[in-house]
Amino acid sequence: MEKIERNRYLEKLIKLRNNGQVKIITGIRRCGKSFLLNTIYRDYLLHDGVSKDQIIMLDLDDNLNARYRNPMELSDYLRSAVADQSQRYYILIDEIQNVKPVSNPYLPEEKIGFVDVLNGLKNLPNVDVYVTGSNSKMLSVDIATEFRGRGDIVPLFPLTYDEFYASYPGEKRFAWREFIMYGGMPKLLSIKSHEDKAQYLSDLFSLIYIKDVIERNRLKADEVVLDDLLNVISSSVGSLTNPTRIADTFQTVKKLKIKNASISHYLDCFVDAFVLQKAFRYDIKGRAYIETPLKYYFSDIGLRNVKINFRQQEENHILENVLFNELKARGFSVDVGVVPVRYKEEDGKGRYAQLEVDFVVNRGERRYYIQSALSVADDSKRLQEVNSLNRIDDSFIKMVIVKDDILPWVDEHGVRYMNVEDFLLTEIQQL
Repeated sequence: MEKIERNRYLEKLIKLRNNGQVKIITGIRRCGKSFLLNTIYRDYLLHDGVSKDQIIMLDLDDNLNARYRNPMELSDYLRSAVADQSQRYYILIDEIQNVKPVSNPYLPEEKIGFVDVLNGLKNLPNVDVYVTGSNSKMLSVDIATEFRGRGDIVPLFPLTYDEFYASYPGEKRFAWREFIMYGGMPKLLSIKSHEDKAQYLSDLFSLIYIKDVIERNRLKADEVVLDDLLNVISSSVGSLTNPTRIADTFQTVKKLKIKNASISHYLDCFVDAFVLQKAFRYDIKGRAYIETPLKYYFSDIGLRNVKINFRQQEENHILENVLFNELKARGFSVDVGVVPVRYKEEDGKGRYAQLEVDFVVNRGERRYYIQSALSVADDSKRLQEVNSLNRIDDSFIKMVIVKDDILPWVDEHGVRYMNVEDFLLTEIQQL
């Protein structure tokens, strides 16, 4: 299989190079963090004139490096490796979470961990530090607090469609249907049969994700309950939900009573581990967030599909999940839009309704309103899809992304229509 390019992330690392901060590559396990750092970025440094002796690589998952899981040993080793002040060094540490806290030999009641080591290294003028991690603290979305503003986080996602398409080993006309079935975990590109792809995705949950979540958060819930919870979420992707509804489902289907607070905590643990992502509702006219209900999306559509054994293949929900992941990977904040409207019915009575915009997409001063739809071939269906968009009275770009194989066009209200594959293969600022 040819080398998978992750240019979006390489460019981020290049921009952060030598900025005096620790670069922290985070993301769901098996999405390619080690490959990004140890192959793609290392190759870039070598090509840019950095010598091999200036690149200090350390894989803490390797038992040969077990002694460096002690932070004191790690610090001594790295400081000796970068002792030549006339040289610029690049430290690339894989699986930094394997470094375990030890007692401070000078203050036994105090602990020293990997954060202390990294914060010490970043103060050296001839050192640039990069780390990846796959569980425990390094799988936490609040890792920045550990570095007290002295770390730059580079979130890494599974392959987006443009990355998948560029590396797809088969005929390109089959790339889309494979992507929406199995998702973008990089290893899948080297696996051929459906059975083996499905087994790989299933093993990620049973052998890695659920165990990591239980271990990191010291949950009392057993693996079966958490697995069932993910099954419930996989069936409701693209639908508004809240812990109460999920608890009711457990009570009705599983005859199992789980407190709402426990459900909420378990879901937050999977969000924290990048398995799930939250999308809050945003009142576009009132410019305020609506806390509940909300939507959950899987960070990879293949992970969602394997949880339901590839049965519920509702294309509208799959399309929505894929678009959400794409927008997040492009660096946008993404909310579910709400447009409140009042209208009169035939009886003359006033009514109130909330129309939905699938995604309110923001980055800096840019904003886009995006609706996901299977088809707009029927005019009545099209008008239904754009009803909420046409009621937004600002000048930001409004788009409908469809599965239909259409050429891009714009209607009389300025709403843009585009095929999903074309959208995924085009940077949004070019539209």
